[in-house]
Amino acid sequence: MTRRAAGSGAGKRRGYHHGDLRRALLAAALRLLETEGPRALTLRAVARRAGVSQAAPYRHFADKQALLAAVAEEGFRAMTEAMRRATTEHPDNPLGRLHALGLAYVGFASGHPSHFRVMFGREIADRSAYPSLGAAAQEAFALLLEAIADCQRAGFVRPGDLEELALSAWSIVHGLSALLVDSQLHGLQEKGQEHLAQTVTQILFLGLGPRQP
Repeated sequence: MTRRAAGSGAGKRRGYHHGDLRRALLAAALRLLETEGPRALTLRAVARRAGVSQAAPYRHFADKQALLAAVAEEGFRAMTEAMRRATTEHPDNPLGRLHALGLAYVGFASGHPSHFRVMFGREIADRSAYPSLGAAAQEAFALLLEAIADCQRAGFVRPGDLEELALSAWSIVHGLSALLVDSQLHGLQEKGQEHLAQTVTQILFLGLGPRQP
């Protein structure tokens, strides 16, 4: 009876195909991050949450750092997809696409705070060790570069170094996102995320717009 009770308390181990196991481990890692934070994240804890053997995570992740990098990469790819979807509503309006990118970025951050913290936090000690993570992050930034370049050609954004303008735009939108994720806006949050995002992006456009004589 004692052994049976212990076994049932530990949870029934599940069998996964190779790709399904990786997805299950990433989902379990994200749930742990949401409920207990990064300090609680270990490969053993993820295995328990996913209902697999303690050795199973090592088939895909060498250590906790590799797991965190994979979680961050998944976050960047999901955010990029959300941003890309948002721009499809403005096929002939470059300024509308740039505006949609900003709103989608803020929306992803506030809707997926645990992902966002890992994507931009300090938990991953050496991001250069994970090239696919860097590539995923660059995909998101490439959307912003493209949108600003389109706005420059249409005369909505002043001429200038494209990367510098994109970094300036990203810094403003990312700052609002980080403040929302960490609940640092206090009374301002009562105005609503959408209102704040709209205000910030409008200020951004004023800063990026053509210089007045």
